[in-house]
Amino acid sequence: MAEREFDVVLFGATGFTGTLVAEYLAEHRPAGTRWAVAGRDGARLRALRDSVGEAEVIEADVSDDAAMRRLAESARVVITTVGPYIRYGEPLVAACAAAGTDYVDLTGEPEFVDRMYLAHHATAERTGARIVHACGFDAIPADLGAHYTVQQLPEGVPIRMRGYLTASGRPSGGTFDTVLTNFARSGQAAQAHRERRRQEPSDRSRRVRGEPGRPGYDKAIGRWVLPLPTIDPQIVVRSARALPRYGPDFSYGHFAALRNPLVAGGIAVGAAGAMVLAKVGPTRRALRRLLPAGSGPSPERRARSWFRVRFVAEGGGQRVVTEVTGGDPGYGQTSKMLAESALCLAHDPLPETAGQVTTAVAMGDALRARLSNAGMTFRVVE
Repeated sequence: MAEREFDVVLFGATGFTGTLVAEYLAEHRPAGTRWAVAGRDGARLRALRDSVGEAEVIEADVSDDAAMRRLAESARVVITTVGPYIRYGEPLVAACAAAGTDYVDLTGEPEFVDRMYLAHHATAERTGARIVHACGFDAIPADLGAHYTVQQLPEGVPIRMRGYLTASGRPSGGTFDTVLTNFARSGQAAQAHRERRRQEPSDRSRRVRGEPGRPGYDKAIGRWVLPLPTIDPQIVVRSARALPRYGPDFSYGHFAALRNPLVAGGIAVGAAGAMVLAKVGPTRRALRRLLPAGSGPSPERRARSWFRVRFVAEGGGQRVVTEVTGGDPGYGQTSKMLAESALCLAHDPLPETAGQVTTAVAMGDALRARLSNAGMTFRVVE
């Protein structure tokens, strides 16, 4: 791929998150990185290019398979922020898998990830493409945080781990639309997950599983907790299945941690209600109008936002507590994580991997080092 025109192409560059990623790449890409912004609106792309500095412009619509193929064939790594991915994501995944082009996105949609595995993993393995989903707040803090925590424990021992999330931030219209889409398609997501489990190879010499958990008071951190049905625990478990360093018997649970039990109860009831309403077309469309596409939190609000994921793990008679912390989870940190993931694939010496892989498997310590240098914190608490 060294002879390709671009090192990195950013597709969906004029959207809310895409613009933040473009600004980050413009400021932080290594000297000599050849990059381009891409999307369907040439005028907006050129305006973005003029505002961020040197970047080429590629006009391409996700509904045009030939354009997706040309885009993928022009780049070593493609970033896409165009979601919901279950609606708009597959043409670019297919093009990158066929072209042997590395691909990163920020999806938090389990159904999309499972369906892309079923449809394109084998092709990507054959061509050498690394298809790396969930390279934003979903699910890098959980995935690389769990990977870092495992490294603090002895090798070859059973490990039980829990991750606890606390955060402050507001969603954009695009993120809100994705959440509603996930709620509306819960049945299809479950079906895709079952089909993937039937087709994935299994290693009977090891046991790796997710811990469903239950709401209640958790003495390990002194907080009220709610199991989080996000993509994060699925990604952690897939990394554990792929990497023997997680031990012969590994379990992981992922929770929101809250001080007030009434707030925890309110969140649980609100999420359940939103899931029911999202399944009905008219109410789902009404909910979308609460946060329209293209909207998002102000720079001032993002500056006040933050996140922390604390990991408590036991293995080999030892107990370790670690944490991953950063700023605005949804946008400031997500744009940083997505951009650094692409730059890591483009520039860093990495393990030989191909197909659909997680951030821990594809990039691991190299990406953690990049993110630490960029201001995220990975540390042992006790």
